[in-house]
Amino acid sequence: MAHEPEPQPADEFDAEAVRTWSSLALAALGRARTDIDAINVYPVADADTGTNLYLTAESAHRALTEAFAPTAPGVSDGTAPATATATATASLPEAVRAYAHGALIGARGNSGTILAQLLRGIADVLGAAPAGHAPGPLLAQALTRAAEEAYQAVAHPVEGTMLTVAGAAARAAQAAPGTAADVARAAYDGARAALAETPGQLAALGKAGVVDAGGCGLVAVLGALWQALSGREPEPEPVQGPAEPVERVPEPCAQEEGGPGYEVVYLLEAAEEAVDRLRTALDGLGDSLVVVGGDGLWNVHVHVDDPGAAVEAGVEAGRPYRIRITHFGDERRRASAPRAQRAVVAVVHGEGLAALCGEAGATTVPARAGEPPAVADLLDAIRRAHAREVVLLPGGAEIRAAAGAAAEQARADGVRVAVIPTRSAVQALAALAVHDPEAGFDEDVVAMTAAAGATRYGELAVAERQSFTSAGICQAGDVLGLIDGDVAVIGAGLPETAEAVLERMLGSGGELVTLVLGPEAPDTLAARLEAYVQQRHLAVDTVTYSGGRHSAPLLIGVE
Repeated sequence: MAHEPEPQPADEFDAEAVRTWSSLALAALGRARTDIDAINVYPVADADTGTNLYLTAESAHRALTEAFAPTAPGVSDGTAPATATATATASLPEAVRAYAHGALIGARGNSGTILAQLLRGIADVLGAAPAGHAPGPLLAQALTRAAEEAYQAVAHPVEGTMLTVAGAAARAAQAAPGTAADVARAAYDGARAALAETPGQLAALGKAGVVDAGGCGLVAVLGALWQALSGREPEPEPVQGPAEPVERVPEPCAQEEGGPGYEVVYLLEAAEEAVDRLRTALDGLGDSLVVVGGDGLWNVHVHVDDPGAAVEAGVEAGRPYRIRITHFGDERRRASAPRAQRAVVAVVHGEGLAALCGEAGATTVPARAGEPPAVADLLDAIRRAHAREVVLLPGGAEIRAAAGAAAEQARADGVRVAVIPTRSAVQALAALAVHDPEAGFDEDVVAMTAAAGATRYGELAVAERQSFTSAGICQAGDVLGLIDGDVAVIGAGLPETAEAVLERMLGSGGELVTLVLGPEAPDTLAARLEAYVQQRHLAVDTVTYSGGRHSAPLLIGVE
């Protein structure tokens, strides 16, 4: 159940207020998303600013919700050490840092990236506030820091944009004495006044007769902040549509407007000195450059004509991941093309598996170990599939929650989505093998679910450290044989461990064995395992695929 917002006690700003603010901001952006998309004309008229802000806020809210979630003692949730103690509360510093971090890792587009930096600026102040500091002046200081950091994150700030609105909100907050609610109201009013002036500051807005889309979203976020602190709901903000239809990104792409043709976004692990050099390199490649973050983790956003060079610059600076490249012309063509009736979206680990699923007609979402795709990545893939009906194959238990959230959002956009709870790539392959786009949607989903459920899955992995497993104690370097997610065999080498896993999996029968080999697997492994199955289980067929880079050493499926 969603967290129910409640007004805060007078002049109190704590972790619960942050959670209430997040919930209200997400709801406000959800209501305004379509209208904000419609007025999106700068820097690229691609009608996605409202959606990008909503997805960024959704990622921030999810991270904040997790900060409040209880964690069982001695059990790692993947983000906290295994010694974490059970808790259902968070301090103000913990809450604002989680909120800002969630926005950083899920930031979408130019506007979402700036929103992430605004939240980081707020967290920098509230996260280090001394005990007993008056909430009103502290909030004013936080909003000021937020605006300053947002301006610094943008390579070439332009007035009449979201930055202008943030700066006006900060100045109004600084001039407002009183409680935190008073300061929030002043910031909200200052932002609204600044937003109304944006058409006179930016030619593209004045020509279209609209206010800045990113600034409009920021007004919604600040209105939610005031509501969280005061318990009073802001008046609905009508979004004035364009005076005439906006000419969206033209064919073949944005170059005809004098701008680059690609948007490149990625997360980057790098030192601050390397990021300074990266900013200079990217600034020479394109425009709309925004680099936000700190403490070793950054979100990079830029528009360029050479996306490969933008990614290479990130590789030189550190480790880029969650790389997303969007061609503006392709997006326009996809949006204008008729929708297919049905599509399949599959999350895959490994380039070979991605190619294999793509050949089977699926839209793929790449994933790496320890880097599951975010809700926004899955939602992007559903939209790229451009179908009225979508079957989503998450390919792992750790992705199921994100898949459910993406499906819910897609349904709100009018797409019928079913999530089949696949836990391995071999289950996804089994589901794709029986996919029938000519059958009824429910019939197709039932058949694919049955095929996935009838496929037992195994995996080989190499232990990184000594640890306790369901098969005993393993040492660093041991080969672990997992069956249906649990360690069943501990061995010294890949071939021997794989044979032991196969024997256990085939002990209860089977008709087809699927082997997916990763790059670490010896060249002779496939032939050895095929011969092993043929000698011991004459009626069982074997098929072998290459998983490619980023796939596990070996995946096994038994149908």
